[in-house]
Amino acid sequence: MSQDINNSWGSSLKVLWVTQLWLLLLLFETGLVISEVPPHYWETPYSQPYFDNSSRREVTATVGQAALLHCRVRNLGDRAVSWIRKRDLHILTVGILTYTNDQRFQSLHSEGSDEWTLRISSPQPRDSGTYECQVSTEPKISQGFRLNVVVSRAKILGNAELFIKSGSDINLTCLAMQSPVPPSFIYWYKGKRVMNYSQRGGINVITERSTRTSKLLIAKATSADSGNYTCSPSSSDSASVVVHVINGEHPAAMQHGNSSASSLRAMWSPVPLLAITTTTAAVAVTWNWNLNWNWNWSSGGCFVASTALLPAALAKWCWSRSWSLS
Repeated sequence: MSQDINNSWGSSLKVLWVTQLWLLLLLFETGLVISEVPPHYWETPYSQPYFDNSSRREVTATVGQAALLHCRVRNLGDRAVSWIRKRDLHILTVGILTYTNDQRFQSLHSEGSDEWTLRISSPQPRDSGTYECQVSTEPKISQGFRLNVVVSRAKILGNAELFIKSGSDINLTCLAMQSPVPPSFIYWYKGKRVMNYSQRGGINVITERSTRTSKLLIAKATSADSGNYTCSPSSSDSASVVVHVINGEHPAAMQHGNSSASSLRAMWSPVPLLAITTTTAAVAVTWNWNLNWNWNWSSGGCFVASTALLPAALAKWCWSRSWSLS
């Protein structure tokens, strides 16, 4: 009797064991078990953190625009990530906590992410340098990042003051210099008025973000178009130029038609530059040198000799020479 009970109990255990094994295999096949196991479950407890080298190690930022340094640490475990400023070994952040009175520095991290980002608000040129992303292993491991903070300035090609002949076109070109990323926009102003959306006919603004350039074109300029013009990119210091629209010619830089090239002009009457008289007991010599600059250069002079007894010229020799600027 007892033997039959033992045989029955043994058979039941076998059936139960086979059933559990079958259920376990079924769960693995359907992925139900694996999906519930966290990713780090299969990692060995002795694996060490390491840096993901896909991050950019050198970053350029402009003054006033937030700078971001991205550090990626794989298999961090329970270690902490710190950001350290290399020049003075100052600890800026540990984890997501800031350890400096300069609140421009902040550590950004999302739960479950491998990325630890140092954010510097309103960076200044003095913030340029090396920053280290450090992991609290034994011994500690670190990775350096180079930050360059530059001042981006706008530049308007040509002279700071332009003279435009009435009826000609105004053509101004602006460049956003040392801008690590293309500006979001480039606005043109005449005084305080935005020219990009001007209602005056004949005004055209052409902006190419990829090349960081913008052109302001004003057709058939009149005296009302005279004034101060400013180019203001979104992430750069602005630049200005003063434009004078005049009738006729002017002795300063002039912009003709659609060309931004300028030429030097002058309307001068002949001016004696040198008059030297040398007198001796017998002969007085007078030397004259005149310059006439009226769209062309020309120079000339005379050598005159006379005596006290004979005031009339004993000898006279004159010359002239001219140059033309095209």
